[in-house]
Amino acid sequence: MKKVLIKSISFLAACLILFMNLLTVECSAKSKKYVNARNAIVIDGDSKQVLFEKKSYEPVPMASTTKILTTIIALNSGRLDEKFTVSKNAASIRGSKVGYKAGEELTLKELMFGLMLRSGNDAAITIAEGISGSVENFASTMREFAKVIGVMDCSFESPHGLDSQNHYCSAYDLALITSVGMENPLFREIVCTKEIKKDKYNFNRDYNNINKILWRIQDANGVKTGYTGQAGKCLVTSIYHNNRNIIIVTLNAPSRWETTEQLYNMVKDEYDFISVDYNEVFKDLKINDNEKKYLNFAVKKGDNYKIKKDKMAENVYKIVVQNNEGKTIMYRVVTI
Repeated sequence: MKKVLIKSISFLAACLILFMNLLTVECSAKSKKYVNARNAIVIDGDSKQVLFEKKSYEPVPMASTTKILTTIIALNSGRLDEKFTVSKNAASIRGSKVGYKAGEELTLKELMFGLMLRSGNDAAITIAEGISGSVENFASTMREFAKVIGVMDCSFESPHGLDSQNHYCSAYDLALITSVGMENPLFREIVCTKEIKKDKYNFNRDYNNINKILWRIQDANGVKTGYTGQAGKCLVTSIYHNNRNIIIVTLNAPSRWETTEQLYNMVKDEYDFISVDYNEVFKDLKINDNEKKYLNFAVKKGDNYKIKKDKMAENVYKIVVQNNEGKTIMYRVVTI
């Protein structure tokens, strides 16, 4: 247990460094358009700019979107090929299930596909018990993760998100957690998979994704649905657009598919999504990197922008993007 927690904390520390390097300024106020959701937010997953928000900092029940964090911690465990045994507790959990039988053995990798594609609460319990020994211990790791990356308006009591008194999150925090997940290639593969045959990874069964947004929006590449009596219909979505992931969270949204499409179309209409090659930003420097890198951000349509850079230390620069009025849109600390 201690070894697993140490691994998780190491990952969390890395995530904190990521967020320290992606400090941003919100660039949008609430839209005047009606959005049929209690809570909603749209962020640029790369710059972390908030492009739209509606009560996005309010802590509320978030149902199975909880499983985004469960998957991130499972990925970090380094035990993807290890087989976990489904307990009676896992097999008898209420709500949505894959249908695993008590005593069945599955790799952690397969359990993650069952968790995210089928929203399996039985997969969630099996992952929690396999990694941390109990649901309670795993929930403690989830809370530690939240603290380290600085998401403050959330609390976790389970790996699945069934309604409980102290299990909640804000739309903003869910968006940030999702942006961390989307940095991981296997996470991206899982959440964008529409169906997977068991032969691909020697799984026990085939899996089909219940997330309809993958079919409704052409460039959607994840992430997770959710529903409980208290949370209502929830949806966290990622859409690959102009070299970055646009992350949309709708909580307690009766028409979550249509609302997500509305928000995506809204930000496309209101913003230009800019990608500037780092070689363009640092014209006066030689960048020793074979991989092309881009500075991604969004500006209101019709606005101009300017990019400033200040040297903070050897090979360390602060990049600031400003709009027409000299207001900071976003800033980032990078190492060249």
